Amino acid sequence: LNRSGIETIILERSSREHVLSRIRAGVLEWGTVEVLREAGVGARMEAEGFVHDGTWLSDADRLVHIDFHALTGKRVMIYGQTEVTHDLYEAQDALGTRIIHGVEEVTIHDLDGAQAAVDYTLNGTRHRLRCAYVAGCDGFHGVSRRTIPAGKRREFERVYPFGWLGILSKTPPVQDELIYASSPHGFALASMRNANLVRCYVQVPLTDRVEDWPDERFWAEFRRRLPAEAAARLVTGPAIEKSIAPLRSFVSEPLRWGRLFLVGDAAHIVPPTGAKGLNLAVSDVFYLHQALIDALKHGKEAGIDGYSQRALARIWQAMRFSWQMTTMLHRFDDEDSFAAQMRRAALDHLARSETARRELAENYVGLPF
Repeated sequence: LNRSGIETIILERSSREHVLSRIRAGVLEWGTVEVLREAGVGARMEAEGFVHDGTWLSDADRLVHIDFHALTGKRVMIYGQTEVTHDLYEAQDALGTRIIHGVEEVTIHDLDGAQAAVDYTLNGTRHRLRCAYVAGCDGFHGVSRRTIPAGKRREFERVYPFGWLGILSKTPPVQDELIYASSPHGFALASMRNANLVRCYVQVPLTDRVEDWPDERFWAEFRRRLPAEAAARLVTGPAIEKSIAPLRSFVSEPLRWGRLFLVGDAAHIVPPTGAKGLNLAVSDVFYLHQALIDALKHGKEAGIDGYSQRALARIWQAMRFSWQMTTMLHRFDDEDSFAAQMRRAALDHLARSETARRELAENYVGLPF
């Protein structure tokens, strides 16, 4: 928006240091890569990111390769969300964007008037901003979604009975591409940030705490969930970050209420299994930035009027894919023997059917914006 001559002000609850210390996802759809390039923040990504042509799915010792590039002509980029945020901060600083950290008690008003109002407290003093539009990018627990009257919102949710325990470790990856591992002991993901920094996960009950998982226990459990050939290459080391993330699917409709637009986690949450969280936020931004430029620079409001419907169409497809991947790869505590056989059958189908692999690849690299 700033590059198009539209002034923006960013309100952020946390400090910049806190924002840049958060460890988040690292798989970028190719559409996300292209949006970052277009925004002028792709140089470091291009230099430091890792382009992956595919991924691996496993069941016990069997490995099935999904060749994205051969099946779709597209790839994905491995580049941490923390690094994306760093690049965006630098770009905003260069443009002189006003970013206000440490705000509290945010409220949003006058969404049906000529200008919206955003009130907030900073260092004990109350302030008010007047603006043409408000982009609510404040996450699942933010104020933006709750500003839409409860009677006007429709919310859809599925909470999964497990979480992902993830660690960051300065060790080499076990494979040149990600491994999504299903096993009788539960799910594991072997991911990476670079050639000597891995992000690894194991499925754990929601009742577990980080303190229950010393490094030795984590690596032992991670090893036994990997295929034997990958486990043999595993190099372990101390965790430099460790956390447990619960899994849920959530969508709130509509994404527009007067002059307010919901973007990213404020409107939707996906399980990380399909690598869609950050990428869905980018597609929301893609749709909304075009719509706001048309409205503010050219007086055309078709884009903002259609934002919610357009974004939700892609969101629900990503929801379906993330739910499918989560169901196919995770062990559920109350499942019967039939469920385990269905997981094996799903992987069998992927191994035998190019059509099935292409469908998975098309969704993983990202549906068109």
